[in-house]
Amino acid sequence: MTQQVLSANRLRDGIVVYLTRHNTWSELIATGEIVGSETGAADLLVRAQHAAAERVVVDPYLIEIAEIDGEIRPIKYREFIRATGPTIRPDLSKQNYLRDAKEAV
Repeated sequence: MTQQVLSANRLRDGIVVYLTRHNTWSELIATGEIVGSETGAADLLVRAQHAAAERVVVDPYLIEIAEIDGEIRPIKYREFIRATGPTIRPDLSKQNYLRDAKEAV
């Protein structure tokens, strides 16, 4: 089985989020809980479905990821765009914005 993280959209604002090992939701794919087994994947889905029932997120699903150049990245291009933001202006990508904001704190 490939490694996976769980993705959804936060219901409050529609932002793409990832379920963390602390059962919180993060906008950064790198902080999502990575699982590599059927049992781990099933656990993520149960936890996400609970959050969906509480109307925290909508449409939770598993995505395949890989470590590329030391970074966690989705395998499918669609998920790469969801994780990083627009493809036409990389300097305005969500990951750069969040990384810059984190470094400023």
